[in-house]
Amino acid sequence: MAISQKLHTKLVQKLILTPSLQQAIKLLPMSTLELSELLNQEMVENPMLEEVPTEDLQPAEATPEKAEEKPATEKTDSWDDQDYEYFFGDYLDDGYRPRTPTEVKELPPIENTLSTSSSLADHLLWQLSMQTDDPLSREIGEAIIGNLDDDGYLVATVEELASMGPWRTEEVERALRLVQSFDPIGVAARDLQECLLLQLRHLGLNGTACETIVLEHMRLLQNHQVPELARKLGVTLDELKQHIELIRGLDPKPGSRLNPTPSQYVIPDVYIAKLEDQYVAVLNEESLPQLRISPVYRRLLDKGAAENTDETRAYVKDKFRSALWLIKSVEQRQKTIHKVATSIIQFQRDFLDHGIEYLRPLVLRDVANDIGMHESTVSRVVTNKYMHTPQGVFEMKYFFHSGIASSYGEAVSSVTIKQRIRKIIEQEDPRKPLSDSKIVSILQREGLELARRTIAKYREELKIPTSNQRKVLY
Repeated sequence: MAISQKLHTKLVQKLILTPSLQQAIKLLPMSTLELSELLNQEMVENPMLEEVPTEDLQPAEATPEKAEEKPATEKTDSWDDQDYEYFFGDYLDDGYRPRTPTEVKELPPIENTLSTSSSLADHLLWQLSMQTDDPLSREIGEAIIGNLDDDGYLVATVEELASMGPWRTEEVERALRLVQSFDPIGVAARDLQECLLLQLRHLGLNGTACETIVLEHMRLLQNHQVPELARKLGVTLDELKQHIELIRGLDPKPGSRLNPTPSQYVIPDVYIAKLEDQYVAVLNEESLPQLRISPVYRRLLDKGAAENTDETRAYVKDKFRSALWLIKSVEQRQKTIHKVATSIIQFQRDFLDHGIEYLRPLVLRDVANDIGMHESTVSRVVTNKYMHTPQGVFEMKYFFHSGIASSYGEAVSSVTIKQRIRKIIEQEDPRKPLSDSKIVSILQREGLELARRTIAKYREELKIPTSNQRKVLY
């Protein structure tokens, strides 16, 4: 069989991601802060990009001077940037100018923000330096403090601490007792039982029924087996109540007060404002730099300038294209976010008016069909984005939940059901808490058909203990 070369013509359709399309897709899941950092970096790397000066932020009326300058900008060579001017003419002078959101509350002043705060380790090291001058005790004490978790518990054994240096276990035990005497009381304990005992002994309750409960009957106390606990101690329920209330007043996480969880400040990407009877979405673009094409570098494209070499003009052309596509991609990103936010407003109007109980079931497909885009595009848009609504600040993903059919023919959001479960438990009699089966019966009377395991799952997600653990017998 002879081998020969032949030419064939074939027409095929392919989905090709151009660099500009890849850039637009890359910008979609970015938060406003990430986008701001990217634009600032692009301005450093691309000389064709510059930020609009403050005095040019307000749109000015056309003047004779600008009219005279316009023909000068048209004296470019015949390269295909004339098509760019046709499609991107709006960006060549002023660039992309974000719309300033209205009715946006001012951020707190910078002087109201603490730059640093004292940690648990700093507090204990200060006490260690004040309590002893012995170099060995200080060295071991620093090792102990360095092995405490955020709640103040010691996560290393005495043997492991001794192996960290040439120390004997007796020396480590002595340094540990010293650290355990520091404020907050209960710190450097190895478990919950030791933590509570340290606090009881500090209160002078050695040898009392409280110490006996912590030492010998912690499991009964944790399981709320109050009658059994009273029988073992030989006391009445009223007497036992006083001991239990005292134990409940102890701090099971003494270190957490000095190791607070840092506050996460969220700057909304979209503000929902109500104008008359309608809700509108306003993009928060205050932190975004307002870009435009530098007119100084665009003059380098003028073929009439003798000092402009072909290499210079080729470099400027490349940066010019890159700058235009970036500005266009940013604007397209903002328009897409605005479309998605507007669609969410239409679907979740009852939530905006009345609260979480009226949150509708919503999936990405619903919004995608509404705005005429693909589900993957909507998914990218709602990633890392937050909305400021009349009901509070929520992540855009929060509005997308599956629905559960009700006997009334309408689907109910899973978030709404969780909120209903929370309210049912809040209103129960603490002496006779409702089991998951009883909660199922209550919801069935309200038209919601759910399985008991579904209720248990939602209750665990809400971090609500079981009915046995919620029970109060006195």
